[in-house]
Amino acid sequence: MTAVPDWMRPPRIEGWFADDLDHLPEAPRHTELIDGALVFMMSPQRAWHARLIHALVSALIDQAPAGVEVEPQMTIQLDKRNRPEPDVVVATAAYDPDRTYYTPDQILLVVEVVSPESEHRDRTVKLRKYAEAGIAHYWRIEEEASSPVVYAYELDASTRAYVATGIHRGTLRVGVPFDVAIELDKLLPARRIRP
Repeated sequence: MTAVPDWMRPPRIEGWFADDLDHLPEAPRHTELIDGALVFMMSPQRAWHARLIHALVSALIDQAPAGVEVEPQMTIQLDKRNRPEPDVVVATAAYDPDRTYYTPDQILLVVEVVSPESEHRDRTVKLRKYAEAGIAHYWRIEEEASSPVVYAYELDASTRAYVATGIHRGTLRVGVPFDVAIELDKLLPARRIRP
């Protein structure tokens, strides 16, 4: 068994806190904090996942109103022990080149693109945590026959839980958090059919 590197040991008896992520230069690039535990994205990222994030960010930037920023893979400090890194965040905070995270009050929409490694967290853990933090909109994108399918949720503020507002195949057309119309099948390059 390999010894655990010193940087992986929590800095205090209570474990890891959200601010600790800014002081872990040795950690893998996409390190999250969930319930005080470090979560590492160690499996290789698939081209489908990476291209979908890139295309979605571009489409959202093109449609976002003034004062709305769209960022790929930035963490959100939900509370002292939770700092997940969604695949896309849509925020009202002004661009800051030194920003390392957002806070829930700055977020309009969180998007998770599901991968085999993140499936459970994206469908259950993060769904609950984003709602409890008061983030108004959550999209979970899954792959169905190589095409993206968007599961859209809106926060019921009185229960602090998400309500499903739609499953979008082919076209995503919503009016919240702002008017969005995206041809989902055009986000990824067409598959080449071999003779």
